[in-house]
Amino acid sequence: MEKKLKYSTVIFDLDGTLLDTIEDLGEAVGYALSKRGLPGHGMDQYRKMVGNGIRNLVKRALPENLREDEKYLDAALADFREYYCAHIDVHTRPYDGIPELLSSLQDRGVRLAVASNKFQSGAEHLAREFFPDIDFVAILGNAPSLPLKPSPEVVERILTLTGSPKGETAFVGDSGVDMRTALNAGVHPVAVLWGFRGVEEFGDAEKKASNPGELKAILLGER
Repeated sequence: MEKKLKYSTVIFDLDGTLLDTIEDLGEAVGYALSKRGLPGHGMDQYRKMVGNGIRNLVKRALPENLREDEKYLDAALADFREYYCAHIDVHTRPYDGIPELLSSLQDRGVRLAVASNKFQSGAEHLAREFFPDIDFVAILGNAPSLPLKPSPEVVERILTLTGSPKGETAFVGDSGVDMRTALNAGVHPVAVLWGFRGVEEFGDAEKKASNPGELKAILLGER
């Protein structure tokens, strides 16, 4: 008799969890800044700015005296988005072992979903481009009808779509925002340590994985 799955549904963050997107994001921000004669930032600095949607990313990259100028921010965001949409997958790649992990979970009957703060069309494009063999039950990004994480609404919508019990659902992410999202939604928070944030953000995680092999063992109830 096959062992019952520990998690019947696993929801993944996208940027920093499934995909290394930082270089394409950073170059798009750099483009918007350079167009205004503003200095850019190093990729390590951009890693600390991402996680709360592209508007907040661009806002954090601006000099402090310009961050509250909404018209200026709107214009910089428009330039960022134009550049990013045209170069969204130049450098972006799945982390090593992630395609195999997703395939293995899918083969075991786990329902897989994506919940991202990336704008909806970008989240859909990247998830489908890099994981064409994965039948995600939902790919949800930032949209007018969905507030950004750590609001639990994106997770709650996925639970409604799939009929998944909260106790059988894990949320996997690379940031404190993801861990708080999981807790706010009443599902199990699982942290990955290869993403954009440091281990100090993961006090709320039930489990932590340093590589996809460890994550697979956690999600299948093997550790």
